[in-house]
Amino acid sequence: MARLLQQRLWWALASPNPDEALAALCRPAPYGSVLGDFMRDHVGLMRNRGYQYETQAHWLLRFDRFLQSHPELADEPLETMLSHWAAAKSTRNHAAECQKLGRILTKARHRLDPNIPPKRFNPRPEREVAREHRQPHIFSPADIRHMLEVARSYPSPHAPLRPWTLYTMILLAYCAGLRRSEIARLDLGDIDLQSGTITVRETKFYKTRILPQSDSVMTELRAYLDARRRAGAPQDKQSGLFWQGHFKGHHTPETVTTMITNVMRRAGFKPPSGRTGPRVHDLRHSMVVNRNLQWYRIGINPQDRLHFLSTYLGHRDINSTLVDITVTQDLLQEASERFRAVGAPCLNGQALS
Repeated sequence: MARLLQQRLWWALASPNPDEALAALCRPAPYGSVLGDFMRDHVGLMRNRGYQYETQAHWLLRFDRFLQSHPELADEPLETMLSHWAAAKSTRNHAAECQKLGRILTKARHRLDPNIPPKRFNPRPEREVAREHRQPHIFSPADIRHMLEVARSYPSPHAPLRPWTLYTMILLAYCAGLRRSEIARLDLGDIDLQSGTITVRETKFYKTRILPQSDSVMTELRAYLDARRRAGAPQDKQSGLFWQGHFKGHHTPETVTTMITNVMRRAGFKPPSGRTGPRVHDLRHSMVVNRNLQWYRIGINPQDRLHFLSTYLGHRDINSTLVDITVTQDLLQEASERFRAVGAPCLNGQALS
């Protein structure tokens, strides 16, 4: 045992980041606190119900590590543990996380013992964090065309496939409304040129969905696949769609973010550095808003199509889709025009005869 520990210490010291590696060796075991079994069982239950529950599990693990480092709280009631955890940091994000964590734990406790009433929490910390949350940037169709032009001409003398990769990533992020993780996980076999569809497998909420694409999108995908083949990429169906020669595998979601963000900077939508400006996920927001605008302009009531859009985007329910609909001035104007044409006559007593 001592020899194994010595080897792990040497590996940690020889790693690129010794401090982080040494800290990992000292990290307490997951769910090792007095509430560990209770929290582990709750995470397992929620995942068995179909939730990915990744973010919530991270909250619970952070709280678990805190409890392990404060054994004096082991005999205290849950409310006392949570108050000490809330006092551990003074940031607004931490306060909001503690509120959410408290709600999760008290509901889980109430489920096990209905005699324990669920506690009401102060919603103010969460509202303050939500108020600071950046509003999505909605790209116009002209913005998207400009970004695609910049991607196609992206300077990459040592990686000639990269401009095609950037172009196709942005195309799918906007036209198919794909999340960055969905873009990263696409396989070559997920593109069906015959049926004109893309299969997105086992993503958020463990959903798999088949997305029909327009002829123009499939034409661009066919061109990318031709360029990919000429670049010497593997042609087996399990190989990453966005392959490149250095790693010969899938890009990570973080790499997808970096690549598309570089195009946004080059196109003038983001400053040369920093986190301000549009994000990759704003392409998905833009797809939702522009689709609703298009429906308004051709005389379709968007409310009749929202459940289709929710399914297409892989949302859990229609409420998640409504969150993605940022009310822009154009969208507000189109909604007002529809009300003037359809709703106002009804209010004036001009109901359909």
